[in-house]
Amino acid sequence: MEMDPRRLLVLLAVARTGGVLAAADELRITPSAVSQQLSKLENEAGQALLLRTPKGSVLTPAGLAMAEAGEEIERALNVARARMQSEVNIAGVVRVGGFTSFMRTVVIPRLPEWRSQYPQLQIQIVEDGFPALMRLLRQRQLDAVVIEQDSTAAEQRPMAAGMIQEPLLDEPWKLVVPAGSLLGTDNIDLSRLPLPWLGVEPSAANTAVLGRLRHSTGTRIETVHQYHDTLTALALVAAGEGVAIVPTLALTGVVHDQVDILDVPGLGTRHIALRRFDRRKAASLPVDTVARLLRESAAAFDTRSGA
Repeated sequence: MEMDPRRLLVLLAVARTGGVLAAADELRITPSAVSQQLSKLENEAGQALLLRTPKGSVLTPAGLAMAEAGEEIERALNVARARMQSEVNIAGVVRVGGFTSFMRTVVIPRLPEWRSQYPQLQIQIVEDGFPALMRLLRQRQLDAVVIEQDSTAAEQRPMAAGMIQEPLLDEPWKLVVPAGSLLGTDNIDLSRLPLPWLGVEPSAANTAVLGRLRHSTGTRIETVHQYHDTLTALALVAAGEGVAIVPTLALTGVVHDQVDILDVPGLGTRHIALRRFDRRKAASLPVDTVARLLRESAAAFDTRSGA
């Protein structure tokens, strides 16, 4: 079975974005070119790799195997690119925006190592909420932004023309309740918890989870209070004021006194990704380097935590 490995990267783009149109945007080619490459790949493989549905494209088992091969090719290319970049004097200022938990646990602890590895590369961190960060990215005041979104939410974060998105990490949502409040409860009914839900600021991905739960349970989920920082949520839960949905990263290195952290089926996962403008521009070598460092750091955290 002979096949062009470049077509595996096209299939991988479809797998990550969920459709031909989105993959075409990411690859900067036409949708017809994507379809042609997929058709040729299926002919070379001798079997169907995609099932097209009204909601997008779904990979067959053979397609999943091919996409995994594409990931191996992409990983090998990234390693080769990193080796080439190590021989180049990477210099410049790269401004990265992001939210608290990712910056605190994945990025900031690695800054000394990166500074030693690339002494001429200055990485500047900007922490803020999603709307403000995306505005700065569109205005080119930031070079890249780390975003979060509920991976199963119906509405995903919109992207501007010319913008690309690279996956960094997927991690489970956790249910945080007052210590001992659900002892002896085998099957937790999210629509009938003994305490109200805590509200979270509207741009946070947690808000989408609550919306999804309202839809899936068919109940009217009311919220009390409104927090921005996870430490505030934990304090409110510990005080018996309510329950909260919190991502795994946000609980890393944080004291969990007087609360229980539970894995509950149906909560889903938080998807973390990196957004920036077209990386193929010649001036983007420092940004490419930082993007690679972020991917590697996220992958290392994923392996270490088992998220």
